[in-house]
Amino acid sequence: MRRSEVHAAESVACLNRALHQLKDIWEEIGIPEDQRLQRTDVVKKHIKGLLDMMIAEEDSLRKRLMSSIESCRKELDVLCTELQLSPFEDEGRTMLQLEKDIRSRLEVMMKQKSQRVKDLKTLYKQDRELCDIMCSVPFCIDMDSVPSLEQLDSYHSYLNDLTKEKDRRHGEFVGIKRQIIVCMEELDQLPDTSFERDVVCEDEEAFCLSSDNITALQLLLGQLEDRKTENELVCSSYRAKIQELWERLQVPQEERDGMSEHMVQSRTKNMDALQAECRRLEQLKVKNMSNVVEAIRAEVALLWERCFYSLEQRQAFTPYYGDDYTEEMLNLHQEELLSLKKHYEDHRELFEGVARWQDSWTLFLQLEKKATDPSRFNNRGGNLLKEEKQRAELQKSLPKLEKSLKTQIDLWEEEQYREFLVNGQRFLQYVQEQWELLRLEKEREKNERQLKKNQQIEQDMLYGTAQRTPSKRRLAETPTPGKARKLNATSSISSSTPNSTFRSAFGGTMCQSPVLRPPMSASKIPLRTPGRVGRTPHTVERNKENVSHLNGTALRTPASRCNITVNSVASTYSEFSVISLGHHLPTIIFFLLYSLIGLPSGAAVECNASQRCHHSPWFESRLYHIRP
Repeated sequence: MRRSEVHAAESVACLNRALHQLKDIWEEIGIPEDQRLQRTDVVKKHIKGLLDMMIAEEDSLRKRLMSSIESCRKELDVLCTELQLSPFEDEGRTMLQLEKDIRSRLEVMMKQKSQRVKDLKTLYKQDRELCDIMCSVPFCIDMDSVPSLEQLDSYHSYLNDLTKEKDRRHGEFVGIKRQIIVCMEELDQLPDTSFERDVVCEDEEAFCLSSDNITALQLLLGQLEDRKTENELVCSSYRAKIQELWERLQVPQEERDGMSEHMVQSRTKNMDALQAECRRLEQLKVKNMSNVVEAIRAEVALLWERCFYSLEQRQAFTPYYGDDYTEEMLNLHQEELLSLKKHYEDHRELFEGVARWQDSWTLFLQLEKKATDPSRFNNRGGNLLKEEKQRAELQKSLPKLEKSLKTQIDLWEEEQYREFLVNGQRFLQYVQEQWELLRLEKEREKNERQLKKNQQIEQDMLYGTAQRTPSKRRLAETPTPGKARKLNATSSISSSTPNSTFRSAFGGTMCQSPVLRPPMSASKIPLRTPGRVGRTPHTVERNKENVSHLNGTALRTPASRCNITVNSVASTYSEFSVISLGHHLPTIIFFLLYSLIGLPSGAAVECNASQRCHHSPWFESRLYHIRP
């Protein structure tokens, strides 16, 4: 049971108790029945009136609640429609709770509506400002209706993008404006049109940043830059022509310095000054035609070298060799110079590659020539090692460069439908010819060295050899008598054997034989003054023996063929090559051994038919001392 029903039952019980108490009081007082009825009617009417009044008040409250619910529901439905929200649902609610919820919901939605309207007005105001600056169309939205959240978000995003675009256009406008001002200053130009004045003179914030104005700005800047570029090209052509005429006419540096300002800037006044200088130099050129033509010829010759023109190609330009310095000849030379420049620039990469090969080849030839120079071994500082390393690198890099150039030349010939010539012949043929010339030159030098060597061998076999390698320099000192005797004895022995050197049969190099040590009896030999001695009869006899070999005369007896000395091994290089090495090898070896151990010149070496050598006891003792 509800508490309200309990309270109602208690109210009824209370009323009943009150009526019973009234009845008891009335009985105790002794009020008659009719008066009791009257008094009971009064109580009834009073209670009924009170209850009716209470019922009326509650009913009025119910009606007010229903009216409020109805009105709030209508307003809520309208707001839901305007705000594009789902309708309010009132299922399972009492009238009082429903009225409270509807009223609260209505208040919330009214606030949302007012906030949306306020946001819309703010965005619209911002939109109008941006539209005025950028001359754009306002955002399409109904200002009389309440916008949805999606519409507000879209409007807000649109304005953000529009603001970014405005900032971008403003930055672009400021940058273009600065460039326009710079170009106008360089062109010495003032703003003529109203648009140019708006750009240059008016405040930056007042400029309309419409897309058309930005396009017009870019167009204006492009026109100014075109004019500036045109002026720069004209000035550059004037400068190039002035530089060319200065070089050809050999204008002093003082006059050139006077044009230094105009040789850098390209304003209108600079262009006028350059044009005036060109006219002045042209007039001066007419007066100095011969010097100008010779200067152009020097440039033409330089380009001929760079383009590797052959003599026939150079002679094809006949005005180059003429002496009639006229305007027509000057024009012909200028046309030839322009043609050569264009030809060189069109194929610069190819010509530079050939030039690199030519420089490398020239350096390689220089290093090859140095490699045959004996004096390079006297240089210090590691130059020999550097040169050999550089020569080895060039020997490897030249074929690679030739291969790369061959590929480029083949491609060039396919595109140009003609042959690429270097000095009048194809490049690869030219390269092969250079290598062949190098090979022939080496072969010629080799033959010359061999011929010279053969002649020296013949001369040495005939007359003996002279000491070519300088001995170490001794300190100056006064020799003692003992030393003087030894020196005199040594010099006398060495002078008595002029053929004391021997040329190797294998390498062909000269080797000085060691000085023969005199025997213990050398002190008995009379002292002789060192110096150049004449030929002794013994020496003449040995030379006669050599002469007999050169003349082709044979030894008469087998013993003489067996008992040969170093001078009779071979008298000439031809006989030396004919003589069997196996036959005379023991003799050569023992002769060298005798020289090394200091055998006296009187000791004889005897070889029998079986090539057995017999030595003296003194020789055996010397061999014993040199054994390991």
